[in-house]
Amino acid sequence: MANRLVKWGVGGLSAVVLAGAAVLVVPTWLTLSGTPVSAAQIADDAQTRYPIVFAHGVLGFAYAGHGKQSYWHDIPETLRAHGAQVYVTQVSAFNSSDVRGEQLMAQVRQIMQESGAKKVNLIGHSHGSQSVRYVAGTHPEWVASVTAVSGPTFGSELADWLFGLTQTRPWLADVLLGVGSKLGSLVNWVSGADLPIDASAAMKSLTQGGAMAFNQRFPAGVPEQACGEGAHVVEGVRYYSWSSVGQFYHPLNLADYLMSLSSKAFVREPENDGLVGRCSSHLGEVIRDDYPMNHFQAVNQFSGLVGPGVDPIALFVLHARRLKEAGL
Repeated sequence: MANRLVKWGVGGLSAVVLAGAAVLVVPTWLTLSGTPVSAAQIADDAQTRYPIVFAHGVLGFAYAGHGKQSYWHDIPETLRAHGAQVYVTQVSAFNSSDVRGEQLMAQVRQIMQESGAKKVNLIGHSHGSQSVRYVAGTHPEWVASVTAVSGPTFGSELADWLFGLTQTRPWLADVLLGVGSKLGSLVNWVSGADLPIDASAAMKSLTQGGAMAFNQRFPAGVPEQACGEGAHVVEGVRYYSWSSVGQFYHPLNLADYLMSLSSKAFVREPENDGLVGRCSSHLGEVIRDDYPMNHFQAVNQFSGLVGPGVDPIALFVLHARRLKEAGL
């Protein structure tokens, strides 16, 4: 895997780093320039019994910039317009699954105290799926459901490649991880947060080995068979997941170019969204694992520039209805 990417040379790797910087800059320039969905009530068809709590992935944030648009571009606003009670959380842009999970758990506790809700519906994107699983595994009595959106249940081959560099080209790994730390600090700045940043810990958590160790401690919903489904309900918590495949769907979306580069790290799972393999994303009840979107388009980034035939916002509204029908 490492040899496959080393063929790019330093120039190719530099392109990945520059594209990674764009992943941070674009949300604050393009995403925040979008027009949020009106908060006017549309219907109550997504009014779940328990509040919906969002947990972002790496380099994510709750709200940033003067426009106060979220990482989940227009998704929370649309859900609220459909009657849902929605909270958007923020944890470290880069850190271990445990650190991010503890940070989320403190916010869930506060949300429950402020709202009076006895439980919450947790939705995590990417590394955020480990955060919500951490909370559910630690306090299942707090959680009605866990939903992983493009979550690396079995790790990311890109993290494996980067970890391989720490063994074969440590100087280059140090450069890339250093850039990641700087970007994490920039996320803190644009979002007004002051959270610890540890790109190396995030990388280790997201490797196949790191994910396996996490799964041993938090096995709820994890499939026992390759590319299968996990238990749908564990300790009263319902587990769901959905994900996508493909990398390039919109020429004006910078994320598409980044995902086209990062997908070159994938050997075990050629079907991937640029950061997570199709089968690696499975958790609990698999709603679908091949939506035509890349990793960032799954949460409507950036500025809703997605390919034809898919509406990521509608998927979240549909899921809120699913939770409502399940009495959650």
